[in-house]
Amino acid sequence: MKFDRYAIYYTPKGALAEAGAAWLGWDLARGRAVAHPEVAGLDVAALTETPRKYGLHATIKPPFVLAEGASADGVLTEFEALCTRLAPVTLDGLALTPLGRFLALTPAGDTAALNAIAAEVVRGLDTFRTPPTEADLARRRQANLTPVQEANLSQWGYPYVMEAFRFHITLTGKLPKADLPQVTAALAPYITPHLPQPFVLDSLTLVGQAEDGMFHEVHRAALSG
Repeated sequence: MKFDRYAIYYTPKGALAEAGAAWLGWDLARGRAVAHPEVAGLDVAALTETPRKYGLHATIKPPFVLAEGASADGVLTEFEALCTRLAPVTLDGLALTPLGRFLALTPAGDTAALNAIAAEVVRGLDTFRTPPTEADLARRRQANLTPVQEANLSQWGYPYVMEAFRFHITLTGKLPKADLPQVTAALAPYITPHLPQPFVLDSLTLVGQAEDGMFHEVHRAALSG
């Protein structure tokens, strides 16, 4: 399968992966659409339209176009090598959390080691990334970036990495602020039973965006450092 962009994700396994794939309507591990669950009072398809193409994930290295001269095989080789140097991380758990105007799963506990993994992956695979175009930069800057985010955009091609990184597994698009409590209350009984306690991040996943715009799993690698 040909991919237009690549990224490094954390992708859940087991019950959370299955529930999350159904919630979003896309199973990136199997590369197929999934029927949405019936959740009382919610239009699940509308709520998940924006994050659907990405699948259930937390972004570790944001999507990038391969640099001139770089290859998919080269990315895979370096990704696997990185994972052999990175150690698994254990946190207290995951929680359903409002982040701005969308809902996500966020980790409870000290995230320093998790943040360090993300920084190492961004840094270690940076040579494979094509720099953003001027149009990309202008689009990102519409978000009124902080000085740190602007520096990240210039150096790493994305604002929300390094010091500005926050691990999260997106579950909805942007919602009206007034709807957040209602959607949270309806979603919680569906997703909460599948949340791991503790939460162990012991693998990362190389993914690719296909010509249909959807992201697919390319390779999952265990963290064995």
